[in-house]
Amino acid sequence: MSRTGTSPIGGRTVGTSTAGTSSGSRMRRMPMGLDIVIRDAVPAGLPRERPPSVPPVPAAGPRRLIAREGGEYLFVGLRGAGGALLGRQPATDTVLGPGDICFYDVHQPPVLDFPRHARLKVFLLSRHLLGLARSDVPRLTHAPVTPTSRLGALLSPFLSDFADTAAAARSAVGDMLAWNAVSLLSTLAGEHLADQARGREPDTRAPLMSDILDFIDLRLSDTGLSPKTIARAHHISVRYLHKLFREEGTTVGRLIQRRRLAECRRVLTLRSAENLTIAAVAHRWGFASPTHFSRVFRATYGMSPSEWRELAVRGDREAGG
Repeated sequence: MSRTGTSPIGGRTVGTSTAGTSSGSRMRRMPMGLDIVIRDAVPAGLPRERPPSVPPVPAAGPRRLIAREGGEYLFVGLRGAGGALLGRQPATDTVLGPGDICFYDVHQPPVLDFPRHARLKVFLLSRHLLGLARSDVPRLTHAPVTPTSRLGALLSPFLSDFADTAAAARSAVGDMLAWNAVSLLSTLAGEHLADQARGREPDTRAPLMSDILDFIDLRLSDTGLSPKTIARAHHISVRYLHKLFREEGTTVGRLIQRRRLAECRRVLTLRSAENLTIAAVAHRWGFASPTHFSRVFRATYGMSPSEWRELAVRGDREAGG
């Protein structure tokens, strides 16, 4: 069962809202609402949470993750994911390999079928912190990110090392490491969703969606970017454009806003942009109103743009960079 309170881990007391910190498990609470759980022995299930007042959502069947062999496996548990959407998925078995990164809903985690010598590293954070809509979650949890993929090859070793070293880092360095981990996980989630959209059946739609996504990325700074201009450029109707995005579980406006926010967040950490005002950064990436930008930035990432920039600057300074 899920509980909220404190639990002794590694000889110290840390606040936790995550259940299942059993023997052989270590939990680390990081800044930005990021918790890390390392399990050297295979548990009965992944760390999960369920609000006491919300009954479990009946699923079509238990989704099972099967490990091909022993080794280290990486999981990203999404809080506030909305299990009702996941309940519509058919029961499936997914085979994982060491180093795979698998997103899951903490309110409805999959069943594990792993050998005893497998090691699990789990990163628990809110889907809002990753800029994800509820409708993104079923597609994100549908397939793992393998270490043979472009981003998987980069992030799999980083996340593994981060889980082992973050707790020992000095405060400001730990803040910066947590920021980097969340930022990279947000990038990974967005790219994984985009890759699935580009390669999704039917094949006649995938090339068009790929072209549309590339078109949007190249014109994020254009405040006039709209469904009408996108549809006109691709010789389709606005209605059909909305249909394409609806089938991908999102909207044109939501995708544009998420990509603009991601670019603003990235720029706000760059030394080369430290003299730019937040309003200038917002305008550079297509936000006509600085007030609106600050509001949606806080709603998505849980802090203001200035707080985000200060966190990056403080961590960079402490690291001696």
